[in-house]
Formats: sequence, C-alpha cells, structure tokens
Amino acid sequence: MASKRGRMSQEVNAGSMADIAFLLLIFFLVTTTIASDKGILNILPPKQDPNQPPPEVELNERNIFNILINANDQLLVEGDFRTNTEGLTDEIKKFILNFGRPDEDALALYNSLPASLRALSDQSQESSDYPGPGGAVVSIKTNRGTSYEVYLEVLDLVKRAYFEIYAERVGLTADEYRALTGNTPAETELQDRGKEGIPMAISIAEPDKIGG
Repeated sequence: MASKRGRMSQEVNAGSMADIAFLLLIFFLVTTTIASDKGILNILPPKQDPNQPPPEVELNERNIFNILINANDQLLVEGDFRTNTEGLTDEIKKFILNFGRPDEDALALYNSLPASLRALSDQSQESSDYPGPGGAVVSIKTNRGTSYEVYLEVLDLVKRAYFEIYAERVGLTADEYRALTGNTPAETELQDRGKEGIPMAISIAEPDKIGG
C-alpha cells in the first residue's frame, strides 16, 4: 500500500498547464508591439470627378526635367541615355535653381539664397521660360517592366535634390532636414523657411504598358 502511495506522489498534476499557456499567450499578444509597414509617404491627389474633365495645365517643355525609366531599368534623362543614376541629384538641383527669366519675386528669392546655391543657378535666358524655381517640374515616367527598386531609387534622388536645397537654406544637412517632424514651432519654422518659394513639384506619369 505504501509503495502505491509513493508512485502516486511522483505524478505531476498537469491539469492547469493549458490554462497557464493560454494566459502566457494573451500576455505576449497584449504586450508585443507589431511594426506596421507605412509604405511610401506620398500625398495622393483626390479622385477626379469622371463627369468633370481635368484642368489643362500649360507648361513649356523646357520647364520640365524629364526622367524616363524603361523595362530594363535604363534611364533617359533629358534625352541622354544612362545606365545608372550617378550625378542625377546634382543635375536636378541645377534645374530647380534655374532663374532663366526672373521677375521681381524671383530675384528676391535668388538674393535670399546662400552663395553655395546661387552658384548652382543658371540665369541664361535660353535655359527656361519660367521666372524661377516656382515653375520647375520634375517628371518621372516608368514602364510596366520597370523594377520597383529602381523607381524608388530615382524618386528618392529627386526628393533628395529638393531636401538638399531646403537644408542648405537653413544650415542643416539633408538628413537633418528630412528628420524634422514639425511637432514644434521651431521645426515648423525651419521647414517653411527651407522650402519657401521652391515647392516640391514632382510629376509621376502613368507607366507605359510596353515591356510587361
């Protein structure tokens, strides 16, 4: 009889193990933070009314910096064939800071720029038909076969050109300017002062169907 009681005392009561495991599962579900993918932080335009034709926007071709990406991820930048994106940001900065036919406001903007940015400016009359950076548009057009990686690389380089200009105007690096959240009046003031008179005008055209 004693030996029977000894065998019984060695058994482990596992009746509550399922309850413990369930409680642990709930604990980890409640306390674990799941990272969410925010995707590309672009502000999309509102959906167009199908009954209303889109407004006609007249732009001189010389006011548009054209970037085409084909199905092989090769670039055509302002008519020049490229196999990589080297030097693209600097070219876009020079295009943005074009004062081909400056009016009074554009001249005031030009004079407010630091010397490093004024040195990039092209004030030749043949270079553009717009009176300063406010009329510059950077156009990106892709192909159905264009890889998402190359498209994002080009888009980021275009944005970087703007951010480098904004940052230099307020004495920051491009990365420091991009990190501004605008949560404080001081950060908002820096953001507004950096992009004043130089809007980020990026046109992303509908992809061609050729190539995929």
